[in-house]
Amino acid sequence: MGDELIREVEQFLYREARLLDDRRFHEWITLFTDDVRYWMSGRSNRYPKSSKAIAILDPDRYVEDDQTMEDELAILDETKETLAGRVARLDTGMAWAEDPPSRTRHLIANVRVSADERDRYHARANFVVYRNRAGRTDRYVGYYAHVLLRDGDSFRFQSRRSVLDHEALSQGKLSIIL
Repeated sequence: MGDELIREVEQFLYREARLLDDRRFHEWITLFTDDVRYWMSGRSNRYPKSSKAIAILDPDRYVEDDQTMEDELAILDETKETLAGRVARLDTGMAWAEDPPSRTRHLIANVRVSADERDRYHARANFVVYRNRAGRTDRYVGYYAHVLLRDGDSFRFQSRRSVLDHEALSQGKLSIIL
């Protein structure tokens, strides 16, 4: 991949982060295609086949990957319609978990880009999202795996997989948009 393409994708991801941090959610939702899938999961502690910590009689129960699989329960599994519903709810004044609103800072790093044969771009990037509200500070750490479609001189998200490095959300809820 050329440096110019990587730079374009980085700028697109930075723009998205800025929209979220500035609470410009109506602009943010336009960055997604109509058929987008936004899927978020965490990680779990699983025993690799090399583990001697436990003995499982069925070797097929060992799993090398600690990420949630597509057929397991996700934290979020959203469409553009449900994302738009989340944004609309913030406008109602009835979203108590965000009243007063959180202050966030989305940090994006280690962006890698590849293209496939269908003129789609696959971008993977690490993230740290800092959130402060009502004297409480939370941090979310993980990576995004995006499928991007070219849209003029920019891109749109066709899919987003967010993988948190957390096993559980210690704050018990996810009221902000990662």
